[in-house]
Amino acid sequence: MRTKSDKEKYGRLVKAYAAEVVDFTACLLPDRMEAEEVAQDAFVRAFSRLDSFRGDATFLTWVQRIAYHEAIDRLRRRQPTMADISEVPLAAEDDDLSTEREERIQRLEESIDALPPDDQLLLHLYYYEDRPLRDIAYIMDTEPNTLSARLYRIRKRLLHMIKQKTDE
Repeated sequence: MRTKSDKEKYGRLVKAYAAEVVDFTACLLPDRMEAEEVAQDAFVRAFSRLDSFRGDATFLTWVQRIAYHEAIDRLRRRQPTMADISEVPLAAEDDDLSTEREERIQRLEESIDALPPDDQLLLHLYYYEDRPLRDIAYIMDTEPNTLSARLYRIRKRLLHMIKQKTDE
């Protein structure tokens, strides 16, 4: 049974790490409300398993690992959705305002968006958050060497996708 002191400690942990865990889950689940739900579920699960935290990683990384598995489970349960093409905004007609660099960035962003959520998360953690492969491997429950090879394949896939967009 948890004591009042335990609940206060839990509150402090949630307050200290909630924003980072929600931002993390938002990488996999674009709906902010859903990302917050998954983060909350991860904290509840972490709190119920606090005695299993061994200190192999930081507390934040441990909670993110739990959140990662919660988000992946939610994505697996989801039914595929079909997008209505009539809702897709048309590109701006005025190409004079666009530079070649901006177009390359846009092609890269579009290509990244077309990747599976797991690959997007890996890129986000490695390149945007500058997380070491050791931490990412812990979160994603795999080996750092596996992630290194996966990053290589993702970069090759992105290059291929961008070349295809350029040729269109």
